[in-house]
Amino acid sequence: MSKPKKQILIVDDEPAWLQILLYILRKKGYEVRGETNAADALKALNEFKPDLIVSDVRMPDMNGFDFLDRVKHSRKSSSIPFVFITAIDDYESRKAAQDLGATDYLTKPFNEEDVVGILSKYIDPK
Repeated sequence: MSKPKKQILIVDDEPAWLQILLYILRKKGYEVRGETNAADALKALNEFKPDLIVSDVRMPDMNGFDFLDRVKHSRKSSSIPFVFITAIDDYESRKAAQDLGATDYLTKPFNEEDVVGILSKYIDPK
């Protein structure tokens, strides 16, 4: 009997980045769900319990930091590892992400090996 596929929720309002991440992670055998905004991602968490959440920071309506805060303050999702993949690469943003409980922080543009290497640390621990 094969193990069930690990599930990842990706949230990014930029369709191109979302599609790239979906493609990379599906190719590696993960079950991946994509949402284009944090509000829809929060709704998805009511029916989908991912093993990992990956989110952009800059999004309309609710930014990634607010989304992370909501995820970490929910009993259902507080223990899910949360990784930011964003174009924002400054100390203040990284510190805010860490203070809110983000597991890791990657910057765009990224390469496939970096994404898979970082995310697999949290979803496929050895």
